Amino acid sequence: MAGEKSYQLLTESQVKTLIAQGCTAIDFNQIKVAAPFDPSRVRNTHFSGSVSIGKMDRFITMFAGLERKAGIYNAMLHNCNVGDNVYINNVKNYIANYDIEDDVIIDNIALLAVEQKTSFGNGSKAVVINEAGGREVPIYDHLSSNIAYILALYRHNKIVIEKLEKLIADYVLSVTTTVGTVGKGAKIINCGTLKNIKVGPAAVIEGAAALKNGTINSCTKDPCFVGTGVCGENFIFSTGSKITQNAIIKNCFVGQAALVANQFSAQDCLLFANCEAIHGEACSVFAGPFTATHHKSTLLIAAMCSFFNAGSGFNQSNHMYKLGAVHQGILERGVKAASDAYICWPAKVGAFTLIKGRHYTKSDTSNMPFSYLIEKQGKSFITPAVNLQSIGIIRDACKWPKRDTRKGGNNLDLINFSLLNPYSVSKIINGVEILQQLKQKAEPDCQLYHYQGLKIKQSALENGIDFYQTAINQYLGDIITQALQEEGFKSIADIHKILTSNTDKGEGRWLDLAGLIAPQSVINELLNDVEADSISSLTQLASRLNKIHDNFKNHQLAWTVTIVGQQLNKTIEQFTNQDVIKIIEDGINAAEKRNTLLVNDAKAEFAPEYRVGYGVDGGDNEKNLDFKEVRATPEDSDIINELKSQLKEKKKATTQLVEKLRKIG
Repeated sequence: MAGEKSYQLLTESQVKTLIAQGCTAIDFNQIKVAAPFDPSRVRNTHFSGSVSIGKMDRFITMFAGLERKAGIYNAMLHNCNVGDNVYINNVKNYIANYDIEDDVIIDNIALLAVEQKTSFGNGSKAVVINEAGGREVPIYDHLSSNIAYILALYRHNKIVIEKLEKLIADYVLSVTTTVGTVGKGAKIINCGTLKNIKVGPAAVIEGAAALKNGTINSCTKDPCFVGTGVCGENFIFSTGSKITQNAIIKNCFVGQAALVANQFSAQDCLLFANCEAIHGEACSVFAGPFTATHHKSTLLIAAMCSFFNAGSGFNQSNHMYKLGAVHQGILERGVKAASDAYICWPAKVGAFTLIKGRHYTKSDTSNMPFSYLIEKQGKSFITPAVNLQSIGIIRDACKWPKRDTRKGGNNLDLINFSLLNPYSVSKIINGVEILQQLKQKAEPDCQLYHYQGLKIKQSALENGIDFYQTAINQYLGDIITQALQEEGFKSIADIHKILTSNTDKGEGRWLDLAGLIAPQSVINELLNDVEADSISSLTQLASRLNKIHDNFKNHQLAWTVTIVGQQLNKTIEQFTNQDVIKIIEDGINAAEKRNTLLVNDAKAEFAPEYRVGYGVDGGDNEKNLDFKEVRATPEDSDIINELKSQLKEKKKATTQLVEKLRKIG
């Protein structure tokens, strides 16, 4: 700051005025000020080391509209550069080794100081997923859920992990310094001890109890807020995040637009974009985007999840061990845990599964997505695919994009919100094969099947195959329809060209890297480039991941056409217009069937038994009227009407497309 602006030494007259106003200094010749300098705005302040002070010619607007003159009052500054129109007041101990940028407010704090070299939390390690270690993720300013996924879960690729950790170490070294920064327009008010922290522009720290070794990343478009009673040590808080109301944070990364509040305690955790952690506690948790836990009685421990919703009293255990707390759990995207649910690690739960009851089986249901995992009389049952007809899943899929409140324009986490995609549909395809194999191997009159230590009722198995196949047909039809609608075609050759995506990298297995949906082959190429030093910076790594994210649509089409070809036992060049018509018609029929199930599920929420407690002081008429006013009717339901409208439009567009296809036959 001193090098960017013109400063001058204090005049004798200014020194005398400062002394008369209770100011002292080890050496007044070490103080430089911007002209014109108004000494009346510096009172009861002690200076030591080298200090520069910017212009002070404005009033500062405080809470409730109170105005104060910019200046330095009742403070001690050591080796500080103070920008223009800064307001510093009532510092109980001192401020040391800080660049304080323009328009900053620091009012009523105990201590703000940097001691020796620090990286402000960068490089601190969060021991995630496995409490016993082995999956540590070094946090840094620009950590994304996708990069953290690789760091935590690709430990088998030692060279890649070593290379990534070296890139992070280089970044940490680049931000290591002996001088802290309080960014332009930041506010630090009514706080306790703040040691080795870096504060970004427009950040608000109000009432924090103790912060040590951390970075509060912030920007004017999406400020970060740290509130009352917060204690933090070894942390990175991202833009738009809010940490408040006595939250306790240690060895943690808090992602963009995430909320941590109401005495929530987190240690060795990664809480990525739009997570909400309120009341409860978490330890060694990798919480991917949109993880939500809102209850005092809920514990999250030694797990990975994303798009996860934890019910009250949900608990996990990794303590049934002989060699330490080594057990871990994986909850694939979209899992929900009902109130008082329990699951014993190790376990892996398939995407969009609902967990109810207590489960001790060491099961892996990743190839049974959209299921219910339910306890009955101490036994664990799985009901495959039943969540595919749940209106709750559709509501979730709609709400997540709307609740993405990141505003800074530089989104770190790459998030694919699609419900059905090559990742989830490939799991569904695996589920169909597994259920069919169970059926084939069982006795003809079998009523109960066994899978991964779980039980499946005969009716659940039959319905599971049906629901899964419906979803597959709908998805394939949707993607093929979308591709043909977006491109003009006049012949079957044109169709072949459209369906031959400009990349063949979508084929094979797909992955969910904590929000990023991508082909495994593409991710392997990325990792190979890291290993070969073709990717030599964190910026390059983030750029490659962005390109993969942006190319999802092409990769998805390539995968979909491959699956269609497998079903037809044909290459793309062998597809006839009748083949394409069948895929599209099967898709719209499946969409109509699933839409009916979803609408009926939604209508069930309006049934008479759900009107208990309405019209509290009246009879049935008042109950029904009160329910209608509060909950509306099925005919007025936004989500039901939206489902009907979407199906109507889809059927209309499909009819037109099929007519066009028939004309080229």
